[in-house]
Amino acid sequence: MTSSPESIRPFRLAVPQSDLDDLYDRLDRTRWPAELPGAGWEYGVPAGYLRELVRYWRHSYDWRAAEAELNLWPQFTTVIDGANVHFAHVRSPEPNATPLVLTHGWPGSIVEFLDVVGPLTDPVAHGGEAADAFHVVVPGIPGFGLSGPTTEAGWEAGRVADAWVELMRRLGYERFGAQGGDWGAAISRELGRAHPERVLGVHLNLLPGAQATAEPTREELAGLDPEERERTLLSWDRWAKWSREGTGYAVLQSSRPHTLAYALTDSPVGQLAWIVEKFREWTDSRELPEEAVARDRLLTNVMLYWLTGTAGSSARIYYERAHATGRGARPAEPSTAPTALALFPGELQIPLRHKARRTENLVRWTEFDRGGHFAAMEEPDLLVGDVRAFFREVWRK
Repeated sequence: MTSSPESIRPFRLAVPQSDLDDLYDRLDRTRWPAELPGAGWEYGVPAGYLRELVRYWRHSYDWRAAEAELNLWPQFTTVIDGANVHFAHVRSPEPNATPLVLTHGWPGSIVEFLDVVGPLTDPVAHGGEAADAFHVVVPGIPGFGLSGPTTEAGWEAGRVADAWVELMRRLGYERFGAQGGDWGAAISRELGRAHPERVLGVHLNLLPGAQATAEPTREELAGLDPEERERTLLSWDRWAKWSREGTGYAVLQSSRPHTLAYALTDSPVGQLAWIVEKFREWTDSRELPEEAVARDRLLTNVMLYWLTGTAGSSARIYYERAHATGRGARPAEPSTAPTALALFPGELQIPLRHKARRTENLVRWTEFDRGGHFAAMEEPDLLVGDVRAFFREVWRK
């Protein structure tokens, strides 16, 4: 019997042992590059650090424990617009819970949300109130991890947002909230802009396009209050440094993602280095990424890329954005959906309030004193608290 196009099929993660044996063999036979003595992180991930991390991956990290943890979530797959979408659907024990879709980014995955789904779905069990409960849906972006690889071009943020509307419809949710950072922020923001009648509110921990991308003029600064003036200068400072030193990955993934895919799909150490560098640079860590995100969590995230061979198909979202035309091009019109922005100090892009107000229906602005780009992994309690407070404001008044 063939399944209908709208069928939702149960899914359980069960990686064949042969895939793990292949990984271990490749790790054992890694061909290491030479490096300059004393270079540290200036030229990229240092070999001393990566060798030790690979030893841990090979001999101490337990994929089966991570697999079992992921399988605590009820998981499913469904075909939407030609893509096989994998998702977790964790219903709250509270019958009046608010539907909420959580969207990851790159180089993240559904693993980003392992520590927030419990408190969101069952707040009472985590010291919260029943009124703050959510039915949570955690989909993988088409092309990423268990939702990949994709088999056709065109999967940019707007198309993903359309797919999420259809996914939530199939699950019986006519109206729902959205939360995300990185590409998850772009997708969540597009959900609110293009489908305001379906979206209760949009909670972001990054707002694309709201940072200073040009050095502010004296006239521009003069029109701002002192706090926003200082923020504008800091935003430009951080953006300028990132533009000089941190955009290589995006340029490559926006232009030749398939060439990169050969290296990352063949070498687990290459895949690890490509991702761990971003966890070091984008988190609120002093020196090492595991100061911000637990080592096992980081490796589980890397494993979803490695085991599914989706380094290339996940990178294509950058290409699709850079080459988008028509429906896929970034829209000019602002969003009317109630929007919250949670600001974490380690975030690369520092948004400006006066720019954010031009494009968003901004109803909540929260600044935290710790945390970075991967907020759900770095500071899950802070993120959960802000999501609860926002939806309490806009939906449960």
